[in-house]
Amino acid sequence: GPPLLGVAVVGLAVLLGLREFYGLLRARQMVPLHNTGLLVTALIFLEEARVSGVGAPLWPLVALLLLTATLRRAGDLEQTVPAAAATFMGATYLGALGGAMAGLRLIEPVGEGSARLLLLLVIVWLSDTFAFFTGYALGRHRLAPAISPGKTVEGALGGLAGGVAGALLIRAWLLPRLP
Repeated sequence: GPPLLGVAVVGLAVLLGLREFYGLLRARQMVPLHNTGLLVTALIFLEEARVSGVGAPLWPLVALLLLTATLRRAGDLEQTVPAAAATFMGATYLGALGGAMAGLRLIEPVGEGSARLLLLLVIVWLSDTFAFFTGYALGRHRLAPAISPGKTVEGALGGLAGGVAGALLIRAWLLPRLP
């Protein structure tokens, strides 16, 4: 479809991700700042998706002002400060990630935008899949047990191999001019 349809689909995925993130915060008895978070996410998404690359991004200043204004009106700072921090973290993560993905669809040559987006997704999918199955079948050496006890060195190497294989596959199939 047209490039803006791709941007809209990524934007919808970001909104769904933000909704899920807010649900995770509520499950931990935090009250996310919905409207502020939505606005900051949208600003970051649009800033990251634009392809001109001209000028400094304004979203950090706008986000800081919005969060400050929200905190000033809030009652209990002991609860609102962590909620604001978590809201800002989610907005930054999802807005920047989604905006960068949307930007892949918009950069020149625009005709290759969907292939670039597919390249990213295939790399991630195959990396995760290869890491899981390689780690399950061959994993013996723990990678970082304090952080993620199930991850293994063998799984990480399998993930690397899967990601490289995915990149080579999509490059050969859809992006032969990619260096």
